[in-house]
Amino acid sequence: MSNSTLDLHELQRQNALESYHIFDTESEKEFDELASLASTICNVPIALITFIDADRQAFKSHHGTDMTENRRELSFCTHAIASSDEIMIVDDARLDARFSDNPVVTGPAHITFYAGVPLINEDGYALGTICVFDQKANSISQNQISALKTLAKQVIDKLELRRKVRQLEKTNQDLLNSNVLIQKFASMAAHDIKNPLSNILLSSQALKMRHEKQQYEGCLKLIDLSISSTHGLLDLVNEMLEYSKSPTSLLANKQRFSLNSLIKKIKDMLLIPKGIRIKFPDERYEMYTSLIAVDQIILNLLNNAIRYNDKDEGLVEIRFQQDDTHYRFEVEDNGIGIAEEHFEKIFVSNFTLGHTDRTNTKGTGIGLSIVKDLVTALDGTITIKSAVGIGTTFFVSLKK
Repeated sequence: MSNSTLDLHELQRQNALESYHIFDTESEKEFDELASLASTICNVPIALITFIDADRQAFKSHHGTDMTENRRELSFCTHAIASSDEIMIVDDARLDARFSDNPVVTGPAHITFYAGVPLINEDGYALGTICVFDQKANSISQNQISALKTLAKQVIDKLELRRKVRQLEKTNQDLLNSNVLIQKFASMAAHDIKNPLSNILLSSQALKMRHEKQQYEGCLKLIDLSISSTHGLLDLVNEMLEYSKSPTSLLANKQRFSLNSLIKKIKDMLLIPKGIRIKFPDERYEMYTSLIAVDQIILNLLNNAIRYNDKDEGLVEIRFQQDDTHYRFEVEDNGIGIAEEHFEKIFVSNFTLGHTDRTNTKGTGIGLSIVKDLVTALDGTITIKSAVGIGTTFFVSLKK
């Protein structure tokens, strides 16, 4: 076997060990009892349950010794897990070239006899050993060997059960998080649908009135707004349907997309009052992440910046930058602003400031809550800087 193959196998073995979250944990009664039983069955004073990482041998249980770890290169068990044998037995380490000059043998511990069974998991990786020691030359019978193998199997069974329980708990938590997120997302999406529907309704009413008065100038612009709003609404509904079939798709389905094109699509869905100017990032940036999630984040931040702008000349500016690890964008407005004592509360579901927008409608407290959830789910952060009467800036950082 080549060195590269050995290195890969060792890396995979260490990764397997980490998946059990057993290394560097406290002693536990159920493992201590197995070590004590191994000592009694083999009639030797010392028994250990050990796990071996890149540099150390940690003793999960240590019967008959106060030691809790050893350097890997001095460990008998390093040889045991590297062997294809079901058990490694050293009757007298003083006569074995592998261990005769080992400080564990020549030093105060005076380890002479060793028998160790590798702890091999379901995937075939040796995580460590259950082993017994004596300070004089010794041997064990076939029945004792069989018993030691049985104890090794019990250690593995306990580890596998713990890992499966941990995985089940994580799955259940992920499912709970998905259910909470889908409830919030559905509420938010229903709220967002109102905007393109309002555009369609208002433009249709205007077209009808102008048709009745036979004044067609500007009708094309209204028709374009109606069409683009309808397309935006259909896209949103399709995304909702896809998400309803598979909640994890909201975050799992990553794709490459143009940030500027996304912002333009969102802008076309919104009814922007006269006097509000939206400034895009200067460059055409690309992102590779969940399009649906970023769509909803920007849609809500942009919609709030427009709705709660009380200036005759309103300005909403979206800035973007990136580095090797993160996407970062800012949404800044010169609107009504938010008092500092509300900076944390605005991200809590159903919390509202009581402000009314340009149409004299109060907010629902849904949008920023789902924005926070989506940013967190994308392993990101969102912060705010604001001053009442001056404006607000949201800072979003998403991990690549």
